[in-house]
Amino acid sequence: MKMVTIGDVAKRAGVSKSTISQYLNGRYEYMAIETKERIKKVIKELDYNPNKIARSLKQKKTTTIGVILANILYSFNTKVMRAIEDVCNESGYHVIICNADDNTEKEKRYIEMLLSKQVDGIIAMPTSSNMELYQKLWKRNFPLVFIDRILSDIQVSAMLLDNEKAAKLCVGELADNGYEKIAIMTMAPATSTPRMERLVGYKKAVEEYELYSDGNYVITSPIKEMQTRLGNLLESPNPPEALIAANDLTLMEILKHVRVNNLKVPKDLALIGIDEPSFADIFTPSLSTVAQPAFEIGAGAAKLLIEKIKGIELNKGIVHRFEPELIRRSSSVKA
Repeated sequence: MKMVTIGDVAKRAGVSKSTISQYLNGRYEYMAIETKERIKKVIKELDYNPNKIARSLKQKKTTTIGVILANILYSFNTKVMRAIEDVCNESGYHVIICNADDNTEKEKRYIEMLLSKQVDGIIAMPTSSNMELYQKLWKRNFPLVFIDRILSDIQVSAMLLDNEKAAKLCVGELADNGYEKIAIMTMAPATSTPRMERLVGYKKAVEEYELYSDGNYVITSPIKEMQTRLGNLLESPNPPEALIAANDLTLMEILKHVRVNNLKVPKDLALIGIDEPSFADIFTPSLSTVAQPAFEIGAGAAKLLIEKIKGIELNKGIVHRFEPELIRRSSSVKA
């Protein structure tokens, strides 16, 4: 079957190819209503499908953005991605999702792939190891927005939680319930922005509340070692009374340890986590959390990137901090 061309549509509609092109690109403010309706009818009759690849090359726009996530298994990242997709879909943009697994080489390959596909912009959860690559994009004024992380040497706008405040809310909730020996667990390496900032917030809050301080109460561990590290801490001569899970994957590992060792929460170990997993309110006992507005962060990043693509957003390097929300439930209340 012969492919229908823009020339075929123009001939049938009795107009020029440039008029058809203007119609397809939405530039028909001054086009007669009768002409628009006639073109619309002919396109339907001929079942014409514009060659979007050719059009994008001509316009130097692909209406496609890339999103590089650190780890799609985080509930936060899943929610962020959904919000980005919603905003982009409403705005006529397509999304390519990349899961970098916090692997710098994988991240680099994804950046190169997205650029080869001529995406109009990138939303990324960057690693500092690819600083040079991101710097090159920034210097080219390539539309770029960071989520959950910042790179101090690059003035790229970023959307992320007030991580220090989130950790302080966790410590404050436990301290207000009478706990003095509070530990925190996060994933290693603790070099990403949220992990570092949450540890800083924890240490500041322990000092402000004049709580017991012990270097062993700060655990940074790979996922596969968390069970062992937590067991060693809880079996030590001076175990903590309460524990902060710095993200949802860490919380899952803690809950596994609690179940396997028949620990009672909060009697044996009080618990609070940063992030709001879907099961927090139906778990027994219900889990206290400090939630971050993932959908708002994702939507904000997508809207900002589209503004950058359109040349509307002129400010450089603005860091947008979002407020954490304490959700008090049974796991942090002293038995």
